[in-house]
Amino acid sequence: MTDPRSGPGTAPDVPDGPLYVPVRPERDYFVTCFFRTPSGRRTAVAFTTSVRLLATLGRDHHWIRLSAAALRSLTSPLGCALVVDPRASARRLRPPRAASPPRRPREDTQRRR
Repeated sequence: MTDPRSGPGTAPDVPDGPLYVPVRPERDYFVTCFFRTPSGRRTAVAFTTSVRLLATLGRDHHWIRLSAAALRSLTSPLGCALVVDPRASARRLRPPRAASPPRRPREDTQRRR
């Protein structure tokens, strides 16, 4: 078995201690959040403190603690880069609006025809 710390996208300056990793809640579990660099490359992000994570991603963002080795194991098969303590993030996009149902013609306009 290969060492997950030697996979693609492994940053040599990743600390070996526990990291705070952003996640999003699904039904009964959490899913690791991946981001994209300005060039479009898929990237995993982690923080050395919860304060840094919440300052960067917002106070309502969910997170879990993972060891650096566990995070590398998750990201290396996907070919993701790993960034620790990024200083900024793009603004969160608003979720798309739900499509409104088609409008029915008013009854009084149907009678005029």
